[in-house]
Amino acid sequence: MIPNRRFPVEPWQVREVGLDLDVLAQSESLFALSNGHIGLRGNLDEGDPAGLPGTYLNSFFETRPLPYAEAGFGFPETGQTVLNVTNGKLIRLLVDDEPFDLRYGEVRHHERTLDLRAGLLRREVEWLSPAGQRIILRTVRMVSLTQRSIVAIHYEVEAIGSPARVVLQSELVANEHVPPQSHDPRVAAIMESPLAPVEHDGHGTRAWLLHRTRSSQLCMAAAMEHAFDSDSNPGTQMVVHPDWARLTAGTVLQPGEKLTMTKLVAYGWSSQRSVPALRDQVDAALLAAVRTGWDQLVADQEAALALFWEGADVEIDGDPAVQQAVRFALFHTYQAATRAEQRAIPAKGLTGPGYDGHAFWDTESFVLPVLTATAPHTVADALKWRHSTLDLALDRARTLTLRGAAFPWRTIRGQECSGYWPAGAAAFHVNADVAVAAMRYVRWTGDAEFDRLYALPMLIHTARLWRSLGYDGADGAFHIDGVTGPDEYSAIVDDNAYTNLMAKLNLNSAADAAERWADDAGALRVDADEIARWRAAASTVAIHYDAKRQVHKQDKDFTDHQVWDFERTAAEDAYPLLLNAPYFDIYRKQVIKQADLILAMHWCGDEFTLEEKARAFAYYEPLTVRDSSLSACTQAVIAAEVGQLELATDYLAEAALMDLHDLEHNSRDGLHIASLAGTWLALVAGFGGMRDHGGLLSFHPQLPPGWHGLAFRLRWRDARIRVSVRPDEVTYEYVDGPVEVVEVLDCGDRIYLRVGEPVVRAVRRVEPLTPRPAQPPGRAPLRAADLDPGEPPPDQSVS
Repeated sequence: MIPNRRFPVEPWQVREVGLDLDVLAQSESLFALSNGHIGLRGNLDEGDPAGLPGTYLNSFFETRPLPYAEAGFGFPETGQTVLNVTNGKLIRLLVDDEPFDLRYGEVRHHERTLDLRAGLLRREVEWLSPAGQRIILRTVRMVSLTQRSIVAIHYEVEAIGSPARVVLQSELVANEHVPPQSHDPRVAAIMESPLAPVEHDGHGTRAWLLHRTRSSQLCMAAAMEHAFDSDSNPGTQMVVHPDWARLTAGTVLQPGEKLTMTKLVAYGWSSQRSVPALRDQVDAALLAAVRTGWDQLVADQEAALALFWEGADVEIDGDPAVQQAVRFALFHTYQAATRAEQRAIPAKGLTGPGYDGHAFWDTESFVLPVLTATAPHTVADALKWRHSTLDLALDRARTLTLRGAAFPWRTIRGQECSGYWPAGAAAFHVNADVAVAAMRYVRWTGDAEFDRLYALPMLIHTARLWRSLGYDGADGAFHIDGVTGPDEYSAIVDDNAYTNLMAKLNLNSAADAAERWADDAGALRVDADEIARWRAAASTVAIHYDAKRQVHKQDKDFTDHQVWDFERTAAEDAYPLLLNAPYFDIYRKQVIKQADLILAMHWCGDEFTLEEKARAFAYYEPLTVRDSSLSACTQAVIAAEVGQLELATDYLAEAALMDLHDLEHNSRDGLHIASLAGTWLALVAGFGGMRDHGGLLSFHPQLPPGWHGLAFRLRWRDARIRVSVRPDEVTYEYVDGPVEVVEVLDCGDRIYLRVGEPVVRAVRRVEPLTPRPAQPPGRAPLRAADLDPGEPPPDQSVS
C-alpha cells in the first residue's frame, strides 16, 4: 500500500506494520480521524517526526487575498483557507531523561491500526532507548461520534526488563509550525501565525486556550483534562502560556508496571459567541466526557458505527483489496459528515489542508448520493448548510447580473473563493448539483419538513437562475451558453449536455415542489406562469447529437474540434495536462479531464438508450485522460451498465485505491472523499445497477469477472434493504422498516419485498454492444492485481 508491503490487506482494518518515514504524510491522511466537526490527522502521539501536522475544525478558516495578474468585474477578492488549529494530540514521553523519538534508539516493533468497526486508531511500539531502557507503548485515539466536541486518547507506557523513570508531557499547542502550503508570500505571512491569543488558564490537570483568527475574526477554544491509572502515583505539574499548555506527569516504573493516562480534549468555535460562552462550552463538554468515562466512550463509538454498518456495509467475495478499500472508503465518507451539523463537507474532509479545505460540487454529486442511501441524516445537515448560504448565493447571482441563486464553485463559508473564473464564474452546474441533491434526499427519505423549508427555496432560486442564464432559441430549444461542465478541459462552451440535463431535472423538480407547497411557493412570489416557463424550458433543453458519429455531443461543438495529440503527450509524460500545456490549447481540442457526458449518462440515464450509452462510452473513452480523481468511479458505473465488466473492474480498483495507493501522488494533503464515495457508487450503481430515475429504486445487478458474490445494504424511505448477488442469481431482502411492502425494480420488472420473504431473481447479463474501448496512451486504468503489495514481512523497523 501507498504501495507498501507494510500495509496488509484485511477486511475490517487498515494496519501499518513498521513505519516508513518516506510516506509518513500519506499515512497520516490514511489514519486521520474525524466526526465532521473535528478532524485529526494521524500524526504520531509525540509529534515528531511529522509529515504534515494537522488538527481542523469544520469551517474554521482564515481569509486571505486572492492574487490576480489582471483584475476583472465580479472576481472574488478574498479567499478562505482552513487552519491548523490548537493541537491537542501531543503527548511527549521521556524515558530516563531520553525523549521518545523513533529516529533514535532501536524500534523493535511498531504497529498502527485503524479499526473500521470501532472507530479507533490503535498504536503499539516496543522501543529500546539509546541508553538501553526498554519500554512498550500502547495508545488508542478517537474523535467521538457521539460527543462531537471530544477527542479522547488512552496512553499507556510499560517498563520492560529494568526500572524506568517515565515522564509524560501532555500539551495543547497553538500556532505550531506547518510546512508552507502556498508560494504566495502574502498568504504564507497570514498563515504563519494565524491564531491570536485571547485567554489562557489552567489548574490541577485541566487547562484551556482561547484564540481568535486575525482576519476572519473567528474565535475558538480548546481545553484538556487528564485521568491517571498507575502502579505508582505520578506527580503532576501544569504550566500554561498564551500559545501552549503542558501537563507534566512523572513516576518510576518497575519492570512490568504501567503508567496509564486518559486525555480528553474539547473543542469549540464560533463567529458570534462571546469568550466566556466558548470557555464554558468546552468546560461543559469536558465534564460530560469525564462523567462518561473512557470505556463508555469506546462502547458508544462502536455502537454508533454498528448502526451505520447495518445500513451501509458492502461484502465482496472475489477481491480482498477492494473489500478492504470499500469499507475504508465508507468509514471516511461517514466520519467526514456524521457530526458536521450544518457545515460543509470539504473535498478532503477534515483529513488535510488540500484545496484549502474548500467544499466543491463533489459533495452533492458524489458524496451525498452515497450518504443519502446509507446515513441520510448527514445529508439533511449538509444541505441545510447550503441553504444557510442562500443569501450569499442570491448576492452572487446579482453580481453576475442574473436572477436566482448562484452557489459558489469552491468555498468554506459560502462566498466564492475561486480566482479562476472559467470555474468560479462559469461552472454553473454546481447549482443543479445542489438542487438535485435536495430533490434526491426528499425522494429517498420522504422528509416533508425538509422538502418545504429547505429544498423548496433552493429549488426555486436555482430554477430562476437557469431561466435567467438560458434563452429560448430560434430553433425552439432552450440553450445555456458559455458554461463549463464537469470536464474543466472544455471551458466556456455552449449547451454542455451534463449542465443542460441537470438543469432540466432542477427545473422540473422546482415546478413539482412549487405545486406541492403552493402557499410557501407563493410567499416566494412563484406563480403559475413562472412554473409554466420552468417546465417549458425543461421540455426543450438542447442536447446535441452527432449524426455522423452516432454519438451525443458533450457540448454543441465538441466533436467538431481537433483531437488532442495523445501519442505526443504520452511520449513527453505530460500528465496532468493542466500543469504541462496551455489552457488555450487544451480548451480547443477533443481531450477530457474527467467524465462529463458519461456522468450525465449516470445521473440522467433515463434520457438515453442503452445503445446510445454504449456508443458514447466507446467514443469518449479514448479522449478521457482522468486528470481528476472524480472520473474513475463514473467510468466504472457506465462501463458496467454497457457490459464492459472487465474494464469496470479496473476503474473500480482505481477509485477504490486512490488514497490507499496514493495514485494521484497528493494523498499527503488529505484524502479524496469524493473518490472514496465513488468506490461505493462503482460497486452499487455499477455492478449493482442501482438507479433512482423518476423516484423509483431499481437494480440491474451483474458480477465482475472472477467474483463469486457481492452484497450491499442501503436505506430507502426508512426501510433497510439488502441485495445479494451471486453469479447466476440475485436475492432481495427487506430487512426491517416502517411499511409492510417495499416496491423495487429488477431489470425493469416490479417486485414487492416483505420482511422475512426474500425474492430471488435470475441475473441478466448485459452483452457488450461495442469492443472494449481503448484509453489515451499511458492512461489505461490501473488494476488491483497490479498494485497488490503482498503480505508484510513479520518484523520491520522504522525506515
